[in-house]
Amino acid sequence: MRIAHVMLTKNFAGTERHVLELAAAQADAGHDVILVLRKKAARAEPNAIAHRVPANVRLVFVPDWIARWPAIPMARRALRKLSPDVVHVHLDMACRVAIGLEDIAPRVATLHLDYDPGHYDHLDGLVAIAPWQLEKVPARMRTVQIDNWTSARSAATDARQRLREQIGAGADDFVFGAVGRIVNSKGMDVLIDAFEQAALPNAKLVIVGQGRERERLAARAGRHVVMPGFSAHPENWMAAFDCFVSPAREEPFGLVLLEAMQAGLPIIATATAGARHLSDVMGTDLLAVGDTAALAQALTAMHASRPGRKDYDMSRFRVAEKVRELDAFYARLQEDRIGVNRRQPSSS
Repeated sequence: MRIAHVMLTKNFAGTERHVLELAAAQADAGHDVILVLRKKAARAEPNAIAHRVPANVRLVFVPDWIARWPAIPMARRALRKLSPDVVHVHLDMACRVAIGLEDIAPRVATLHLDYDPGHYDHLDGLVAIAPWQLEKVPARMRTVQIDNWTSARSAATDARQRLREQIGAGADDFVFGAVGRIVNSKGMDVLIDAFEQAALPNAKLVIVGQGRERERLAARAGRHVVMPGFSAHPENWMAAFDCFVSPAREEPFGLVLLEAMQAGLPIIATATAGARHLSDVMGTDLLAVGDTAALAQALTAMHASRPGRKDYDMSRFRVAEKVRELDAFYARLQEDRIGVNRRQPSSS
């Protein structure tokens, strides 16, 4: 099967990791996989996307835009030339590319965020990464719920010692860590306030990531808060942490929670929709979103107990099984397409 993924973002984050891992796994399963990106995704910066694309996935670039528009018709033209069996789009701008392409292949989108009729109503199928997303989807649409996944990534052998030395953490220091975009929805401001309020001895807070709020939050953070910026290898930071914290206001699924579980970290998390979906696997009580005092208390309790690493049951979050589930959904949409074409009146 020829599968064309379309993603018109420029920076690497959770959604981009999802798409690249999916494309690679589909190619490993024998599909002809193409990834359509904008040229800016190939710039020479650590948080760009193109240099991370595996060799078994073909890359097609479309020009960047002025006021966002030129990339869309160019991407449509590229897809028509590629003649895929499935067009799989990711996030709002890529969804617009699929408008008018109903004649070439089934058009599928993954709901990386909330359902928005303006972005998704013209498509043939939707993949929800968590059950709550389906609540707003019209019954007429073809849907499937497929959990996100994580892949086992081994940290560098010296990662824990090296990174803890880098942030000035001693052997007896307890390191709380968070990873993600530093934007309002991720609640890093609440985490900083809670950590300062807890005022824990021999403790540090590390927030790994980039985003428009990073400079502002770094300026107000105390000396025991470290914000090293974007990391190409978050698994190394996971090795350096003693506890992972997700203070998010919104989290559709929480890929970073899977990564923390993969690393065996004890977790503190707010009760976002994604965290509620994963709570049975995490086995931890969730905190009210935006509650600084409750988060400070949870940090204090974790610091006092200092639990070790644990084994989580990650069997339901393996990408090979998710590829099989997605293949079955693609096949359903192709059967629907064939059925519709058979019912079309002849033009003769």
